Amino acid sequence: MEIPSKYDPKRVEEHWYAYWSEHKYFSSKPDEREPYTIVIPPPNVTGVLHMGHMLNNTIQDVLIRRARLLGKNACWVPGMDHASIATEAKVVAKLKADGIDKSKLSRDEFLKHAWDWTNEYGGVILQQLKKLGCSCDWDRTKFTMDDDMSASVIKVFVDLYNKGLIYRGYRMVNWDPEAKTTLSDEEVIYEERQGSLYYLSYAIEGSDEKVTIATTRPETILGDTAICINPNDDRYRHLKGKKAIVPICDRVIPIIEDEYVDVEFGTGCLKVTPAHDENDKNLGDKYNLDVVDIFNEDATLNSFGLHYEGKDRFVVRKEIVKELDEKGYLVKTEQHTNKVGTSERTKAVIEPRLSDQWFLKMENMAKPAIEGVLETKDVKLYPSKFENTYRHWMENIRDWNISRQLWWGQQIPAYYYGDGKEDFVVAETPGEALELAKTKNPKIKMSDLRQDPDVLDTWFSSWLWPISVFGGILEPDNEEVNYYYPTSDLVTGPDILFFWVARMIMAGYEYRGKRPFENVYLTGLVRDKQRRKMSKSLGNSPDALQLISDFGADGVRVGLLLSSAAGNDLLFDEALCQQGANFANKIWNAFRLVKGWEVADIPQPEAAQKGIEWYKAKFNQTLMEIEDHFSKYRISDALMATYKLVWDDFCSWLLEIVKPEYQKPIDKATYNEVLRLFEENLKLLHPFMPFLTEEVWQHIAERTPEDALIVTQWPKAKGVDSALIAEFEFASEVISGIRTIRKEKNIPQKDALELFMFNGEKVGDQMDAIILKLGNLSKMEAVDTGLEGALTFRVKSNEYFIPISGTIDVDAEIAKITEELNYTKGFLKSVEKKLSNERFVNNAPEKVVAMERKKAADAEAKIETLEKSLASLK
Repeated sequence: MEIPSKYDPKRVEEHWYAYWSEHKYFSSKPDEREPYTIVIPPPNVTGVLHMGHMLNNTIQDVLIRRARLLGKNACWVPGMDHASIATEAKVVAKLKADGIDKSKLSRDEFLKHAWDWTNEYGGVILQQLKKLGCSCDWDRTKFTMDDDMSASVIKVFVDLYNKGLIYRGYRMVNWDPEAKTTLSDEEVIYEERQGSLYYLSYAIEGSDEKVTIATTRPETILGDTAICINPNDDRYRHLKGKKAIVPICDRVIPIIEDEYVDVEFGTGCLKVTPAHDENDKNLGDKYNLDVVDIFNEDATLNSFGLHYEGKDRFVVRKEIVKELDEKGYLVKTEQHTNKVGTSERTKAVIEPRLSDQWFLKMENMAKPAIEGVLETKDVKLYPSKFENTYRHWMENIRDWNISRQLWWGQQIPAYYYGDGKEDFVVAETPGEALELAKTKNPKIKMSDLRQDPDVLDTWFSSWLWPISVFGGILEPDNEEVNYYYPTSDLVTGPDILFFWVARMIMAGYEYRGKRPFENVYLTGLVRDKQRRKMSKSLGNSPDALQLISDFGADGVRVGLLLSSAAGNDLLFDEALCQQGANFANKIWNAFRLVKGWEVADIPQPEAAQKGIEWYKAKFNQTLMEIEDHFSKYRISDALMATYKLVWDDFCSWLLEIVKPEYQKPIDKATYNEVLRLFEENLKLLHPFMPFLTEEVWQHIAERTPEDALIVTQWPKAKGVDSALIAEFEFASEVISGIRTIRKEKNIPQKDALELFMFNGEKVGDQMDAIILKLGNLSKMEAVDTGLEGALTFRVKSNEYFIPISGTIDVDAEIAKITEELNYTKGFLKSVEKKLSNERFVNNAPEKVVAMERKKAADAEAKIETLEKSLASLK
């Protein structure tokens, strides 16, 4: 097979991915081997590949490819999440663009459009992951809306309802007015925003007295049904039992007392709007207050909004402030910073809203999940610093609002049959629902049943993911779930530690009595060089596929991993991808160099023999280091150790040691051993750079499909000869000293030099042959005294001398050093003059004075070195 002169990532990637797929290397079926299982964090069906996906999936692929090389039955399950809110929004937008109003469609008509959209646009990201080299078992691809996945979700809902863990309640919920659905507490992101505090005066009924109330939301006064004062506040005690009149709407409302009121905030008087604030709702329940909801589902005002009906809440805020001011109700306005809840999906400002919703009791479900992570360490988080976050969330857990006012998703299996809200049954199918309903009323017919129109929260399907992808909900004792579950590792972002990870742990203990995975590797966020989170809105997120096109998949993978320590944010720079691409080219050129040597049946030089012995020892030492990094999920460190081994030790040292002289052949023994070591390097590199390594592997020798690199064996670490490694490190410093002198004195490499060592403790002579070759020395021996007229350098306690008579122009060298010495002395004199000036020393900043002193010290050291060099030449 001819070896191309340049490495072409695009050709190589397309060829080998097709080859791996054709030979089913990614496929997995239960067998006698130890399973190694990863389930992909399912990306949204609406998604496209971004930098976070790139990092997350590269790490997963590294782990799965290494497990495959270790001989495990590696199974990486890919899939997608139906993303109720995001997908429905996309479909509604497309319908609108086509002139279709969702509200005019039936549920079935809308779902047909949703499935058409999903089939046309969904799943793009999975195809993009193939470009990155992800070795998922694509035959196992799952979608959270697949029939069996949906059936699993419905079965779990019914089971939890029958256990008394799911209930229906009229509660204050987080309402997303853009998506027109409720959200769980965890889907609300709180942001600090600059707003205003408006001081409004309310008249006291039957008197000329007024009371001032501070609010950040003046539009909600139209929903006020009480004013609350603290019974311990002397300022307002006389108002007890009286009534106030709400500005503009003139509603007469009671004045109540409760210690909940903070006497320090605002005026110490609180307006109570039970329909639009959770704490106000609690007061409303306690004192039996009216509930006046002033908002439509899109946060425009309804008929209670009077002349503001139909207008958006933020438009009304501006207009009502103007009206309040004109009518004399606005006392003053102050700037005020407060936390505003926004939708994690649509970014809309959340509106608290009273609504009938379905909830899952979480307190008892959380207990085994707390114990499994924080006490028994059944599930381990990497890095462990996230245990504190996990503990805080889990020990303050609230019931999960699991219903969503959408059509895209698993429809809640509750069937209503009467006029009241309590007349319903919960069942997996309409037929089972009818049988249940008949036990309450034998006359009920199927046409009398109305299924709850809401769907379940998307997370209610993905929390079952590690079980449901193996059919473990519908068939709890099937072969696949018994073999693959619990899975091995989970790689995800810390931002969904509670949304998804904690909930999967809860579901695992509830439905399998076991953890869902053993280790959770939490990646950091990908940020730009200015530490900003990458986002479309900032325009600082590069096109992932363009990066692959520019630098090759292997280059991008290396670039991402070089700076992605677990749990720490990655400061992404395209230069890292260039570094990865350079590494790929380095390996390719090293391979071409080796394959370009002529091979002959001649004796093996001592330098080559010793060099190979050293590299084997170094390889084993590095392999043990890499194994340790993998065991601690330090993937970036594992790559860096591999990178240094291949670039520095193999390419820069070993290949130089064994390289034959110009136009001469290499001996067969060395050649074969170097190729074998190259293969061992490729095994270590393969998880990180799968395409390049497979290409080189297949060029080294003719291979059958069974011998492909992707399914070969991971190297086994043997004993490490530390003494040999130390001896080489010493020798390499000697060689570097010789090379430095050659460079400084412009002595060509082809000119042989002599080397003498004085007054030293020699480590050994195993590496002498290597020093002789790489230093191009004609002689190397120890002496009892230093040599006059020689250039010197030190390595530890040894002093080395290189005679330069006849090698360099001594007079020219003396002139050069003298000129540099005179310049340095002049520079020192100017610095000392500045430091002798008391005004400068006393008045200049401390840092500036310290810098001048350092300049003086550096100049003195340089003068000493130059004078020694000059003395040795004279």
